[in-house]
Amino acid sequence: MHNMLPLIYEAIDELNETLDEPIEKSDSTQLFGSKSKLDSMGLVSLIVTVERLIDEKYGKTVTLASEKAFSRSSSPFRTVQTLSEYISELLAEEN
Repeated sequence: MHNMLPLIYEAIDELNETLDEPIEKSDSTQLFGSKSKLDSMGLVSLIVTVERLIDEKYGKTVTLASEKAFSRSSSPFRTVQTLSEYISELLAEEN
């Protein structure tokens, strides 16, 4: 599947327009946890934006915050990289 990092970076660009303190566009950027600059609403906004962009660019409807995501041993929302890998995994399962 495609590299999802550019799509997530696009979502970060959109989110950063609404934040007082923008988050960095890096695969190691913390999205969830004590080192994240995002609060819970910021994370939800990012997830919704990523889902919308996946639909727009790939014509696929995905739900990132699902039981599958929360039943994993580690959160797919930890970093930009883990989110990218999780999205790729979900899209591969659909094909």
